[in-house]
Amino acid sequence: MPKYLEDFTVGQVFKHWPGRTISDFDNTWFTLMTMNTNPVHFDAAYAATTQHGKPLVNGLLVLATVVGMSVKDVSESAIANLEYESVRHTRPTFAGDTLYSETTVLTVTPSKSKPDRGVLYVETRGLNQRGEEVMLLRRYILIPRRTE
Repeated sequence: MPKYLEDFTVGQVFKHWPGRTISDFDNTWFTLMTMNTNPVHFDAAYAATTQHGKPLVNGLLVLATVVGMSVKDVSESAIANLEYESVRHTRPTFAGDTLYSETTVLTVTPSKSKPDRGVLYVETRGLNQRGEEVMLLRRYILIPRRTE
């Protein structure tokens, strides 16, 4: 069932489910597909010499997964994603980690110029299987309003 701007309230929290376990394959495939040549993501021998001692999951894969989990609850009926205001990687993610996410509605603003839509401003936290925050992001989403 589509969500409209009127279905959201400030302070509302969505705990997105299910989670997604990131594999070595996911990380290597995504990293190479996106042409990221930093060996910390796909060269285990090199990564062993870094501060973490093993390959890091590509941060854009973490972002895509965390945001993707939120779509069903928050932006499946969106007209457009308007802006990613901020994205912070707060802890590393490794192959074998399971990502979860939760979104808090920060503001709900009806459009002044187009009555059939409005802007939803949300903060989404990415968490690992231990409940540790690995990512924090804020974004603006253009959402339709009910027109009846």
